[in-house]
Amino acid sequence: MRPVIMDSQRFLRKMGVILALFLLIISIGVPLLLIFWQSVYPDQHFDWLAPIRTIAGHELSGILLQSIWLGVCVVAGSTLLALPLAWMMAKTRLGQHRWVDVILMIPFMTPPYIGSMGWILFMQKGGYLQQWVPGAARWSDSFFSFGGMVLIMSLHLFPFLYLLLRDALIRIGGNLEEAGAVHGASAGYRFRRIILPLLLSSYGMGAMLVFVKTIAEFGTPATFGRRIGYYVMTSEIHKYISSWPIDFGKATSLASVLLSVCLVMWYMQSTISRRFTYRLVGGKGQRSKRYSLRGSKGAVCALYIGLLLILSVGIPYFSVIAASLMKLRGAGLSLDNLTLAHYKELLSWGSVSQKALGNSLGLSLAASTVAVLLGTGFALTIGKSQARMQRVIDLLSLLPNTVPGIVMVVGLILLWNAPWMPVTLYNTYGMVVLTYVVLFLPYTVQYVKASFTQIDGTLFQAGQVFGGGPLLILRRILLPLIMPGMLAGWIMTFTIASRELVGSLLILPPSMQTSATYIFAQFEQGQVSLGMAMAVVSVGMTVLLLLLVEAMNSKRKWNAS
Repeated sequence: MRPVIMDSQRFLRKMGVILALFLLIISIGVPLLLIFWQSVYPDQHFDWLAPIRTIAGHELSGILLQSIWLGVCVVAGSTLLALPLAWMMAKTRLGQHRWVDVILMIPFMTPPYIGSMGWILFMQKGGYLQQWVPGAARWSDSFFSFGGMVLIMSLHLFPFLYLLLRDALIRIGGNLEEAGAVHGASAGYRFRRIILPLLLSSYGMGAMLVFVKTIAEFGTPATFGRRIGYYVMTSEIHKYISSWPIDFGKATSLASVLLSVCLVMWYMQSTISRRFTYRLVGGKGQRSKRYSLRGSKGAVCALYIGLLLILSVGIPYFSVIAASLMKLRGAGLSLDNLTLAHYKELLSWGSVSQKALGNSLGLSLAASTVAVLLGTGFALTIGKSQARMQRVIDLLSLLPNTVPGIVMVVGLILLWNAPWMPVTLYNTYGMVVLTYVVLFLPYTVQYVKASFTQIDGTLFQAGQVFGGGPLLILRRILLPLIMPGMLAGWIMTFTIASRELVGSLLILPPSMQTSATYIFAQFEQGQVSLGMAMAVVSVGMTVLLLLLVEAMNSKRKWNAS
């Protein structure tokens, strides 16, 4: 009887692997292959060099270089912002103030285009800064430049790099630095020869993420970049797909080149990680070296953190909230020019804005729920195994996180709008949910996989010894232990899906809007106050939902203890 049960379990695992691989190939692998195929098969003729000719034959080569240069500069800017902060929070007593990490997550929860709109309102001629400081007009001219664009995007993306660097610095034990000090090395020499090499692996991962997210970003180039005349690949791809005459040939050529750039960056990052990965956590306990901050050093560090919080959170949110409360934009900041009429109009029953908000919530809830179910299945299929099939599933599930979102969306449009498909999802609600699930599936897979790999297999063996069947073990042992990972993946997917812009602009059915597309449209049409009111409401609802879920999770942990 026992061998029969083992054979059935082995068969079910094998079928699960095959099903997971099939779903990932259909939803992720085929769309990316279609992009390459469409780009090298223009005009019904096979041509490997067609994407290169498309780029080289137009002004698009300059736009490609502009995108890459923007990504490099934002990586540099994020490094300058994140590295000092990571050192302060990991190596000094400032790390005890955990509220700093919470506040620094606000830029991540804020849609990039909303942050750029807030900076535009603050720094433009007649903006909030000039209303306070009339002599700041020359600052406005300097800000609306390539440097200002790099600053805005660096302030949005540096938390990714900061968290990776901070955790890496915490893992570096103080004994390594003390050994260098004993041998006469100065503080600068120890940082250069001990700390920096140990940070390279984590820094490579963070820099790759920042670079990919920069060249994949659409909101900031579409708002701030268009204003200064700086165009990038994502805005050009969007133009060829959404504006008449539609040219899928150029769009797929640009998408394939952009995808190739990201894959090259991923390969470089993998090479750096393999070469500069060190085992820092072993059986022996270790303590992290803490530096004291007294006098001017402490004041400088506190000033740096305060200035960073003001630039990344204070100014954008002040501008957004102030704009949402203004009666007349030209009347300036004054108490008699404040009103809640925009919020009343926004939330009035049956209005376009209220429907857009409802669409965002409904689509995000559906996408996050489907993503959790699929992501949990993929994560359990991957498990702790190092078999080739599991590694392929792991790689495919991570691809959407290393591929620009607009590239993935173009591939999904090519697949689900193809005449040979038995079901055409394009221009339906199902297409929107599918796109959100594909784009944000990696978050759930990674969170659940992290929870699952920490479970000791003896727990499942103990359940079998005491007569528990597979369903009972799943319900009483596995699900309670991986539930935190599932909840984190659900929260992350819901948060990002509710503010997703570029995919929504390309795949939403006619006459349908979400909160992101509504904000973008209002800003384009000059209805800034109404758009900013929607931004405040959508971000506020997301934060309230996250706090509610966190409170429920804390209550569950308290009851369990």
